[in-house]
Amino acid sequence: MIDKRVATIAEAIADIGDGARIMLSGFGRIGVANALIRAVAESGAKDLTIIANGSGHHGSTQAELMDTGRVARLICSSARGRGKESTPFEKLYHSGKIELELVPQGTLAHRIRAGGSGVPAFYTPVGAGTDLAKGKETRVFDGRDCVLQTALTADFALLRADCGDRWGNLTYRGTQANFGPAMAAAANVTIAEVRQVLPDGAIEPHMVRTPGIYVNRLVTEPEES
Repeated sequence: MIDKRVATIAEAIADIGDGARIMLSGFGRIGVANALIRAVAESGAKDLTIIANGSGHHGSTQAELMDTGRVARLICSSARGRGKESTPFEKLYHSGKIELELVPQGTLAHRIRAGGSGVPAFYTPVGAGTDLAKGKETRVFDGRDCVLQTALTADFALLRADCGDRWGNLTYRGTQANFGPAMAAAANVTIAEVRQVLPDGAIEPHMVRTPGIYVNRLVTEPEES
């Protein structure tokens, strides 16, 4: 059996370089791989493409990453902060320093699932007739306009899971599972940050949401994260 554990956060993200496409799990502040994202922000890698549910609320590790100015493009379903707060992403976007591809949330999830399943593209009625469909191929199915959406894949996925074992099998708590399993399958290299690494056999098979075959590295979160 292959042991997926690595000793440090820095070791886990050491090969993330310039131009990398990175998927970040999480929904709001829940299920976010804070230590891994912070390490990428401190690594110096630039011209990154980030694929995530949101752009990062003020004070979040994703906002810290945006604030470095090394993210060139963001693909997400929610690009605004909460209320009247102005996030680092918004400031960069309005100054023309970052590109944005806005995708409806369900479509974003399905594009990631398609990427992990080897499905190159699919049609959906979501967004048809709106600005989100501009420049995209459309067809009519059962009398409804549908938009062609391409699959999303990435070089790396940074996930937050609850527990794992040395083989990389992962369990999640609640919202952690919203994007984690799909992103794990859609990335070339999946790196999981977990609360605890359990002994061999401690995870019951029916509790595994992401099988270890999709996970390349496993690291325990530092206490301060």
